Amino acid sequence: MQSRFRLTRSEDFKRVRQSGKSYAHPLVVLVIQANGSAYTKVGVTAGKTTGSAVHRNRAKRLLRETVRPLLPSIASGWDLILIARPALVTATLADTRLAVNTLFNRAHILPSDGS
Repeated sequence: MQSRFRLTRSEDFKRVRQSGKSYAHPLVVLVIQANGSAYTKVGVTAGKTTGSAVHRNRAKRLLRETVRPLLPSIASGWDLILIARPALVTATLADTRLAVNTLFNRAHILPSDGS
C-alpha cells in the first residue's frame, strides 16, 4: 500500500476507534470514520490476543493484501481500521477477502453494482 493510503499515527487510530462506527466479523473488525480528505486511509492492527509476533504479522499481511486491490473502488474520504481477530491466523486469503468484502458492503463503502 502506498504511504498516502496508510493510517499510521497513533492519534489517528485512537480518534477512529473512539468515534468511528464498527462492524464485526468472526475474522476481522472494521472501524470507519469520515476524514473529509480526498483519500481513504487504511490502518491494520493485530493485538496480542491474535497470537505470537509471527501470527500477528501474518494476519496484518493478509489484511493488507486483501485491501490493496480494493483501494481504487473504495469511496474516498474515509479512515478505516482493520483489526485482526485470533481466527484470522488460520484463515486463507480467500476467507479473508470474503470477510473484508462483507464488512465493506455492510459499511456501504464499496460501489453497490454487485461486484
